[in-house]
Amino acid sequence: MDRIPTARPSWTDEMRAAAVSTLDSRYWVKGPKGREFGKKFAEHCGALVATPCQNGSSSLWAALRILGVGKGDEVIVPSYTFISSATAIPLAGAEAVFVDVEPDYWCLDVDAVEAAITEKTKAVIGVHIYGQPYDPRLLKLCRERGIYLIEDAAQAHGASQVMMDGSELVAGSMGDLGCFSFFPSKNMAVGGEGGMLTTTVDELTDAVSLVVNHGRSPSLESMQLGSNLRMSEVSAAIGTVQLSHLDSWVRRRREIADIYHQAFADHPLLDTPKVRPGAKHAWHQYCLATENPDELVAHLDHHCIDARRYYVTPCHQQNVFAKHPQHGQVLPVTATLSSSLVAIPVMHELKDDEIERIIAAVMSFSVLQH
Repeated sequence: MDRIPTARPSWTDEMRAAAVSTLDSRYWVKGPKGREFGKKFAEHCGALVATPCQNGSSSLWAALRILGVGKGDEVIVPSYTFISSATAIPLAGAEAVFVDVEPDYWCLDVDAVEAAITEKTKAVIGVHIYGQPYDPRLLKLCRERGIYLIEDAAQAHGASQVMMDGSELVAGSMGDLGCFSFFPSKNMAVGGEGGMLTTTVDELTDAVSLVVNHGRSPSLESMQLGSNLRMSEVSAAIGTVQLSHLDSWVRRRREIADIYHQAFADHPLLDTPKVRPGAKHAWHQYCLATENPDELVAHLDHHCIDARRYYVTPCHQQNVFAKHPQHGQVLPVTATLSSSLVAIPVMHELKDDEIERIIAAVMSFSVLQH
């Protein structure tokens, strides 16, 4: 029996041809492919500009750098997220302030964010966890309080949300700066590591382009602090092709998620994920909540199906934050999610018979446990 993985990045003749032709051109860095990818990505998500970069982690550091975040500043961030959402903050010289998330949708709890704001708060990093857009009230709060909002959209390619004013915004345009990852497990990829930095703010458009290239202008003068965070031309060429398929891929993920919702809806031992009203979830991950997460992972493994538990140790309780004042604090919702969620395969290339296998395996686990 073939194993069903949690991720299966797409690779086609079209992508291979784009990569090979770029290699054959011998134009491997700082060329037209990167500019084309950035332009098309900005158009797709409704941002003013987008600049390809090395990975999602570097895009987070770059966003903080652009906003001038540093010593003496505080940045609010969820603890239920990938570690780089949090470690980017001390790397920029600032202090991370960890806040709990919502029990239903798993993104930042806006009321908790408001309570955590101090005179030192310079920015909030809002994470669209697993492809779920964060609460639109977060943008409203940050605007009212004069605080920058950074979108960690590393898992949210193709997600969108109806905002407080009734407009529908796509991930990458729901804050001041947006940060994406193209790691191979994501909804779209670039044949290796990759990321994207977007902005919706006129005053930041030049900085977004400069920060990934040593802060250098076209005249080769360094105008601001930056680093070499550039994406290769080959990766950009692959990414441009993948972007052209993103909408159909995300639609397929939504179809699979709907099938799972129906299959597991009335299960006594499993809770299915909820979708925020007005949201179009990107379903980077589909997570089931259970009191027996390790047993579910082992059971699916027995059926040759990969499943994973993510963020078992919340960010603020990891060793890297051992000296952080919140290290011993319990964030109740974060603790519950960390101890209960299991991600099952939901990638767009799943075949119908694989979906049936996954459902049957999950149901058999439930029957055994029940």
